[in-house]
Amino acid sequence: MASSFKARAQRALAGGLGAVAVATLAPLGLAQPAAAATTPVCISTSHPSLAAKLSRDITSALRGRTDTYALDVWDPHTGVSCSLHATYHFDSASVVKAAIMGAVLWKEKGKYLNSYELDNLYPMIRNSDNQAATNLWDYLGRTEINAFLRKVGMSNTVLGPGGYWGLTQITAHDEMKLLDALTDRTDVLTPKGKAFAQSLMASVESDQRWGTPYGTPKGVTAHVKNGWLPRATLGWRVNSLGIFNGSGRDYRMVVLTDNQSTMGYGITTIERVALQVHHDLGAISSTAGGAPSPRAVQQPLAQPGSDAPRVATGDGSAPFGSAKG
Repeated sequence: MASSFKARAQRALAGGLGAVAVATLAPLGLAQPAAAATTPVCISTSHPSLAAKLSRDITSALRGRTDTYALDVWDPHTGVSCSLHATYHFDSASVVKAAIMGAVLWKEKGKYLNSYELDNLYPMIRNSDNQAATNLWDYLGRTEINAFLRKVGMSNTVLGPGGYWGLTQITAHDEMKLLDALTDRTDVLTPKGKAFAQSLMASVESDQRWGTPYGTPKGVTAHVKNGWLPRATLGWRVNSLGIFNGSGRDYRMVVLTDNQSTMGYGITTIERVALQVHHDLGAISSTAGGAPSPRAVQQPLAQPGSDAPRVATGDGSAPFGSAKG
């Protein structure tokens, strides 16, 4: 199942894109062109100037980038939300492991996780272990996973064919719903379940901590799940999900990319966005009374993309060529 623009366009139309978004689609059968660096829609009724600044900064960060990208940002403290191409579909690669984890925790809500679940959850998230993901994908079954997606409201997410979980079709908007379920929502997971999920995402191995954590302010904990997959069409898919909290901050970020020749290029695109989000939202701390106040932000010394692996190999979540479900 090669990820073609035709398939992406069909899924986008089925997902209910508006007339303006549909009008931007390229002719079916052609590779999707690089997304233009248009101003993201950032809004906040309580902090409109902050939202406007973040819009400008993200636009600047994406200027000149030639890959295809989508993003979604949400900060409950300031009410700032940003969305750019958030209904575009992308191959998930390994970020779908966060949804698999959520489905396991939802299945066992209010219960203790059994040894099989724990033995696979730890390596699946911390080390992005593919066999562990396959084990839990098969253990849950498509019906159980789809039930979890419906509960969370991820209506535009389409599971990959057969055992190809890495070809699950995701959108930035749906992935933000997943991050909400792992943080603020009270109707999906228990507090202990959410804390456990975040603890795993906060302890991924060091060489997988690139992407949305880039530029995380001092004193803030970064919880991340990344995916990185090259395929015969649309080049590399490089995706990053991040939850950031502590020291009076609480915000989350999704950046999805594809149509790039190297993994490093995708990481650079994500980290250019992440740096601006952390700079603008990380500079605001919510005091005990709930009023945001400026805080110093720790700036990284290196350039975005400098932490990309020197030897770029895919995450192995799907075959390079066609896949049959």
